[in-house]
Amino acid sequence: MGKHQFASIAITGASSGIGAALARCYAAPGVMLGLWGRDPARLAAVADRARNAGAVVQAQSVDLRDRDALTASLTEFDARTPIDLLIANAGVLDGRRADGSIEDADAARRVIEINLLGALDTLHAVLAPMRQRNRGQIALVSSLAALSPVSDAPAYSASKAGLLAYGLALRAALVDTKLGVSVICPGYVTSAMTDSHIGKQPGKISAEAAARLIAAGIAQNRAVIGFPRSLFWLAKISPFIPEAINRLATSGIRFHVRPPT
Repeated sequence: MGKHQFASIAITGASSGIGAALARCYAAPGVMLGLWGRDPARLAAVADRARNAGAVVQAQSVDLRDRDALTASLTEFDARTPIDLLIANAGVLDGRRADGSIEDADAARRVIEINLLGALDTLHAVLAPMRQRNRGQIALVSSLAALSPVSDAPAYSASKAGLLAYGLALRAALVDTKLGVSVICPGYVTSAMTDSHIGKQPGKISAEAAARLIAAGIAQNRAVIGFPRSLFWLAKISPFIPEAINRLATSGIRFHVRPPT
């Protein structure tokens, strides 16, 4: 089965960043990888590299807002090779523009649809059969922004906070089963997403380093996998810090977002 205990792994948002790094991390002989991503060319390159590492790969480009297509694709993959690790990783960033304007309603809706509703549709496409088999692991990729919302990306913060709450509630709901749930809360990680983030990115790590931390946490069935550790703990205590102090402490990391293309 390779160096990890999972034989059939589904990863969304696999065309770059954390998703691509996780595909490389898990690729090994005896592993079946299902990869979903927005960019067909980059996704094909990730798939080829995983095949070169010995994995059998199915790659498909699907818009997470197309619930029917996403569900059909995941259901088909699970029927052929029952998933024992699902990583709902796909996400986008939007927020404050260079002119200082905040995100508009359309931008906010797009972020919520992809980051939260798309992740939940991904999860529920395969949750019933995974529960029926009573085994496996689910990982939802949230963000440190779920713990400490950022003023320059309100919808992003809300989407990730919703995903964190949902994942922890689901973990509790499944406590009497052999199906585990982990929520991943990364800080800044090298990716197309952070490329669109114009501003300081303290504690930024490579996607490969993030993938190693995530894989280790998933293997331990940790409830929350947060990193880097110092920022994770700062994010956890930030709700208890007076607003004025919190605003002053974060003033040096204000940012704006390059509009999506």
